[in-house]
Amino acid sequence: MRMTVIGTGYLGATHAACMAELGHEVLGVDVDPNKIESLEKGDLPFYEPGLPELVRRHVESGKLRFTTDYAEAAEFANLHFIGVGTPQIKGSHAADISYVNAVIESLVPKLSGDHVILGKSTVPVGTAAELQKRCDELTGERADVEVAWNPEFLREGHAVDDTLRPDRMVLGLNRERVAAGTSRAEDAARECFASILETDTPFIVSDLATAELVKVSANAFLATKISFINAVSEICETTGADVTVLADAIGLDPRIGRKFLNAGLGFGGGCLPKDIRAFSARAGELGADQAMSFLREVDAINMRRREKMVGLVKETFGGNALGHQVAVLGAAFKPNSDDVRDSPALSIAGQLALAGADVRVYDPQAMGNARHVFPTLDYRDSIEDALRGVEVVIVATEWDDFRQIDPVVAGEWVADKRVIDGRNCLPVEDWVDAGWDVSCLGRGVTPQ
Repeated sequence: MRMTVIGTGYLGATHAACMAELGHEVLGVDVDPNKIESLEKGDLPFYEPGLPELVRRHVESGKLRFTTDYAEAAEFANLHFIGVGTPQIKGSHAADISYVNAVIESLVPKLSGDHVILGKSTVPVGTAAELQKRCDELTGERADVEVAWNPEFLREGHAVDDTLRPDRMVLGLNRERVAAGTSRAEDAARECFASILETDTPFIVSDLATAELVKVSANAFLATKISFINAVSEICETTGADVTVLADAIGLDPRIGRKFLNAGLGFGGGCLPKDIRAFSARAGELGADQAMSFLREVDAINMRRREKMVGLVKETFGGNALGHQVAVLGAAFKPNSDDVRDSPALSIAGQLALAGADVRVYDPQAMGNARHVFPTLDYRDSIEDALRGVEVVIVATEWDDFRQIDPVVAGEWVADKRVIDGRNCLPVEDWVDAGWDVSCLGRGVTPQ
């Protein structure tokens, strides 16, 4: 098939490259000429394992091209994916859908004939129906444009695999079109994803509102699960219980499961925090704010974990971090990513610096993005460089590089052998045996 993918950020670039991998001819569209120029060279402005190779391969094969020209996109294909961002509105919890609206305003007036637009961006429920109304206003007799919704379920660090081998696919259709027999979106989607559906991937067809709610509901559930174990972690810290053993025990219950029960610094990134806030805001707009009021506490628990870590560091220095040497290992919100949006690691580093500590930061991939957010922090080029001479080490992102640190060797670099494991990812016994004082969130302190 021929198709366009509008928006070439994280979601759009991944989807475009993966659709080319499925054998389709894909035209990526973006308003940023610098981004287009980079993508045409196979260069990505973000880190995602396996994606640069995919982009370069299909740019070279000719299956994947990029443009800033909406007229070219309108002529190129009859199937269009929307993959632009929906960030949190500044000063509000609501989602900003202006980029989605801009796609409709830029593309639809240039269309003629029959077209299907599949939205992949995460939007407030009700958005797709409004977009359909606007398309109908813009096209008149010249074209017939159907808006459907096909939400994405990408995990940063696993985006290529999640696109090519998803655990489910969801398609939301306009009820009126389905009832009238004029809907073409399901046929288009089934043809587009044929090779994926041949592997018995569950394919759920719903109305538009349900499809819009699937992504935010999934993220709200995952955020709630993470905040639940972190709330329990607060109790463990006051009673001496071990939250990791507790999580193992309750995770063996098949109704609960062990995934996302890892206590620590909590969640961050560009999806979970934004989505739970937008979900709660949209519920309020719909008059159902009480139904999602618990998400405010989910968010609050998550933010308290950062405060807890800052407090632990200050306690290490008798209540005042001023002038003390601290190493923060991690800047990305999760491993295998360079995304520092709402990153607990970078938030902690920034708070400690504001408290007067001399903070050194190292991350395998996110240093460039971190410098844009906190340019005044002391960024180091290696783990050794970050640790040399410091009084306390904080593990804030669970990169394998940090899990595999030799505590004996690391002990020769630091001024004091004190480590706070904010992700419960270190082999604690090895560190204790090497003479370190180890503190872990939800597990208390293990002295040497």
